[in-house]
Amino acid sequence: MLEKLNKYRKSFNANKLLNKLPNYLKTIGIKTIYTVLLLFKAYQRKETPAWAKNIILGTIGYLLNPIDGIPDVTPFLGFTDDVGVISFGLVSIACYIDENVRKEAKTQLAKWFSDYNSEDLEEVDAKF
Repeated sequence: MLEKLNKYRKSFNANKLLNKLPNYLKTIGIKTIYTVLLLFKAYQRKETPAWAKNIILGTIGYLLNPIDGIPDVTPFLGFTDDVGVISFGLVSIACYIDENVRKEAKTQLAKWFSDYNSEDLEEVDAKF
């Protein structure tokens, strides 16, 4: 899995990520967007080691890459591979997601979506 993620590192771009995520809400859901923001905010931390940052880059790069395992134009099924890769990335670097990372991710969500249900995010946070 790590070899595949390395291939997608080149697709990572912070501006592209922040511009693309709000458009995904209706398709992939607030939990997935929050998860990606957790990864991104953990990537920005000085304390996150290079190996974890490489996993994050590969994970987000996979999401941003226009060609992936199952095309996203396929309803529901097209995002299952994205969710699987995102989940793998999150579990792999979970120890670098602290309260500050969670707060920054929630602040970004609030800028994009003022009406999200914070209880949905608790389900994601409970996995740590």
